[in-house]
Amino acid sequence: CHHCESKSASAPAETSKIHYEKFWLYRHCSSVQQRDRQAQKAGQLFSGLLAMNVVFLGSAFISSMIFNKVAITLADVWILLSILKVLCLFWIISYLLGISQQPHAVLYRDSHAGAIWIRGSVLLFGSCSVLLNVFQIGYSTILIHCKSRVEIVFPSIGILFICTQAYFLWHHSKDCIQVQHNFTRCGLMLTIATNLLLWLLAVTNDTLHVEIEAQLREVEWRLAGKAPSSHPHWCNETTLCTCPNTTICQVFQKGYILLYPFNTEYCLICCSVLYVMWKNVGRRISHHHIPHTKPKFKLQGVVFGPLLGTSAIIIGACVFMMYQIQVTSSVPSRQVFVIYYSYYIVLLPLMSVGAVIGTIIHALEKKELDTLKNPTRSLDVVLLMGAALGQIGMSYFSIVALVATDPRDLLNSLSLSYSVLLIFQNITQNVFVIDGLHRRRTPPGKEEDTKEAQNWEAYSQRRVSVLELGQEIRKASLSYIHTYSHLSWKRRVLREISFFLVLCNIILWVMPTFGAHPLFENEMERSFYGYSTWFVIVNFGLPLGVFYHMHSVGGLLEIYVTA
Repeated sequence: CHHCESKSASAPAETSKIHYEKFWLYRHCSSVQQRDRQAQKAGQLFSGLLAMNVVFLGSAFISSMIFNKVAITLADVWILLSILKVLCLFWIISYLLGISQQPHAVLYRDSHAGAIWIRGSVLLFGSCSVLLNVFQIGYSTILIHCKSRVEIVFPSIGILFICTQAYFLWHHSKDCIQVQHNFTRCGLMLTIATNLLLWLLAVTNDTLHVEIEAQLREVEWRLAGKAPSSHPHWCNETTLCTCPNTTICQVFQKGYILLYPFNTEYCLICCSVLYVMWKNVGRRISHHHIPHTKPKFKLQGVVFGPLLGTSAIIIGACVFMMYQIQVTSSVPSRQVFVIYYSYYIVLLPLMSVGAVIGTIIHALEKKELDTLKNPTRSLDVVLLMGAALGQIGMSYFSIVALVATDPRDLLNSLSLSYSVLLIFQNITQNVFVIDGLHRRRTPPGKEEDTKEAQNWEAYSQRRVSVLELGQEIRKASLSYIHTYSHLSWKRRVLREISFFLVLCNIILWVMPTFGAHPLFENEMERSFYGYSTWFVIVNFGLPLGVFYHMHSVGGLLEIYVTA
């Protein structure tokens, strides 16, 4: 009866299912997809092994130069890196003129990759790195009688490499290349390895810094009427190759020291962008991964965040100018270090409290997690966690030195508080940003968006006369307040916190980028660990710290826009 009918009805369905699974086209398509995935894994493995071997070879050269300067010199390391740069240049040119020009080469573009702030940072730090190489060429040209030709050739190749790579990343960072997979992966990994080695050399090589510092100290001692022999720490054989007492040589020296952190920053950013391109090789993006409407940045719905953030930027700019004036003088006062650390001690707890409140609101929202595959977001998380290790590592080294010497001194106690608060702020901000990047956001109500669009469209299309100016400003203010009041309290607080943290991270990014390095200029840690050791620690942690704040701005802006 009914049971028999249902049984007979289900039988054809099962039969059709079995026949479908055994159908040759189904088996063929599944095997093609499987082979495609296996080829992709094999290509990634081979290119990764290539990069690993290049990094190990370069690291062995750099380590040998550090520990045995007779057998392996700095010139040998520069020759190796120059060869790698030339190989990368050949690959980039072949990609620009050959691979990317093939039919169906770039069928998909990753909308999440190559954000405008990342590409803008590549251009900014790339320009500063080019200027740094120009200063190095000028400095070596003036001292050509005691410098090797390699010290002029290496930065010259560096300028060509930086310009070509910046152009390549600006135009092709979003590419999901569909042809020449293995050649493209190997080229990208070779370029990543070259940038990593350039970063490692910049972190560990203090030869030119010691040389310039020795000459600057010698000039200060002569002005102060002291004998250089009373300061054996700065006296070495580099004083034999002395820069002549000319303005142009001093400009090259000061410019080189000021722009040095930009080069390391440029290498780190290029590695991150190139890694996303490597992950996107052969990637096919389905239509549901492509956002139809991309949220735009609007300065609406926030009041207290911009006010507090702008105040932090203005005060920070004043502290930075005072710091630069005092530190560049012959005898920097302790008072400027006290002011600098006090500014951080006030600002860092505010940022930490804001990040904790934002994390609690994320938990209260009960939004679903976005589980779609997104290489850019995965890299963002890794970079935030990895870049935070720079400041956290420097802070722990500083804490050990301060506790072991004299923590009750005013300056040392402020520096100790600064280091502890910096660790806590990095951890809380990381939790807030990473949690926010993985939350799915629901767009605002259609009615709210329609009213807002109508108000602003009418406002933009209307001609404003001089007599109507006050009335129009009043209407715009009322519209702003109306939009602000219609946001839910959770979204409103999230926008306030994220905008405040954006502005704070901007000033914390600007200050160390343009020369505020109290951990290096304060001689306590330097005398505790020694110049060369502390130089490596600071040049490892400082660029990572700058990169962390810059990368945090991108993540916080995304949280602000999607809130």
